[in-house]
Amino acid sequence: MTNPSKIRLETLSDPEALSRRAAEWLLEAATTKKGVFTVALSGGSTPRQLYQLLAEPSYREKFPWSRAHWFWGDERFVPHDDALSNYGMVRDALLSRAPIPATNIHPIPTEGVAADEAASDYERELKSFYGAERLDPARPLFDVTLLGLGPDGHTASLFPNTAVLAERDRWVAAVVGVKSEARITLTYPVLESSRNAVFLVAGEEKRAALAQLRRGDDGVPAARLHPTGKLWIFGDAAAVGAPTPL
Repeated sequence: MTNPSKIRLETLSDPEALSRRAAEWLLEAATTKKGVFTVALSGGSTPRQLYQLLAEPSYREKFPWSRAHWFWGDERFVPHDDALSNYGMVRDALLSRAPIPATNIHPIPTEGVAADEAASDYERELKSFYGAERLDPARPLFDVTLLGLGPDGHTASLFPNTAVLAERDRWVAAVVGVKSEARITLTYPVLESSRNAVFLVAGEEKRAALAQLRRGDDGVPAARLHPTGKLWIFGDAAAVGAPTPL
């Protein structure tokens, strides 16, 4: 369960200010880290603005693209050119506009395989990149894990009342039957293997779920996340609302 006392919350005035703060924060994290810098990406409209900002000259010219590797926290099981694809969104907003080596981009496979096979394939890729079969808390897989928050409290594709919430062995799992399309998601142990887990939360419709996350209410999947490193929340005023007793 998330420990409320360890959450670092920053409240920004609106989604634009939130995205700019997140871009500045991510640039600082990347430039101060020595060697390979690894990021697990989130889908959704809020991170889209962040990715677009990173591709603007003021950020693009400073970011250490050659040593940054990009992974996905979850993916809709659709072709990459589908409008629902998280990969497609990130490609259009960032990957096609920044000097990122192709070998540094690690999308979840969604074509030519079944959903379970795609999950297994991505798990093998993560383990190969990490160089071990088991995660070591002293050596997190990701430097930054970007996360969204649904009105129902889900994050990545970890939805309420689904079997994947109890998965502690597999690194990647298929989630079928919850949405119209299957999903591929990283499981808790992998999302938690991060120096910084960062929730980007905007909009009044997220307020109740964000309050539950901040309280550490494990009735919502997002609040069950306990990262190895720091847990950040960048929220806009509409999502954060009035101060919440902790």
